[in-house]
Amino acid sequence: MRPKTGIGAHVSTRGGFLQAAKRAHAMGATAFQYFPKNPRSLSLKSLDLRDTEQCRDWCEQQGLASIAHSPYPTNPALGMTRGEAGFHATIASIRNDLEISNACGSVGTVVHFGHIKTSDPLEGYQNLIHCLDTALENWNGHSKVLIENQAGDHGPMGTTMEEMIQIRKLSRYPEQIAFCFDTCHAFASGLWSSGNEAAMLDKGRMLGYWDNVAAVHFNDSKYASGLCKDRHARIGQGYIGNESMKELLKAPEFQNAVVVLETETGEDGTHRDDIALMRSWL
Repeated sequence: MRPKTGIGAHVSTRGGFLQAAKRAHAMGATAFQYFPKNPRSLSLKSLDLRDTEQCRDWCEQQGLASIAHSPYPTNPALGMTRGEAGFHATIASIRNDLEISNACGSVGTVVHFGHIKTSDPLEGYQNLIHCLDTALENWNGHSKVLIENQAGDHGPMGTTMEEMIQIRKLSRYPEQIAFCFDTCHAFASGLWSSGNEAAMLDKGRMLGYWDNVAAVHFNDSKYASGLCKDRHARIGQGYIGNESMKELLKAPEFQNAVVVLETETGEDGTHRDDIALMRSWL
């Protein structure tokens, strides 16, 4: 099932999840992304059912879609290379994110593909599959794991559509896995460059990649294509540029996803102007 269409940005959860939703709505968004807990730690957060239910109900009333984003230390490709405790901490954290995002009525929680330094190139992929399978075992919520493509700043792992498709295919729970496509990461990794959006879109259609894209991180890039530098820029203020961003946003596949900005705010401290610009393109 396709997620609700929505355009918005990453917002703070200061004051709770309901306040995060209201913060997004106040700047004209119809979607938002949030951290379900401390973004710099895998420490678990207790589920506040009152806050999450209020968030879910209010979002349904306002027609607001949302996605969660797992903490930065989440690296499912490591497996048990840093010890069994580290592996189980990652599993518990992903499951915690799913429980919170599910309670908030979110489409899913974004999880980076991950990276590992190893002499065996297959080890990281095997670790990722095992990690996701363990986290998703007996999971029956509607919120999915949304695997995000990477910029290549830690190596080539997780930078191609084919990898995403294969991980989902090899998982024991493919129906619980979808994708989050980051425009800056794809640009940085060399998956595409300005002017060849049509070729990238066509490749994704041929592979069936877009069929499972539930979310999009809509970011311009502060660096040129292929440099593997993960630095987001406001739309139209980077190397991707307005015309290329506009072509992507207008593609049918993007209009079926939750689209959020992860960029610097405008002069008013919000993403209101960029959201309005994106709406003007549609």
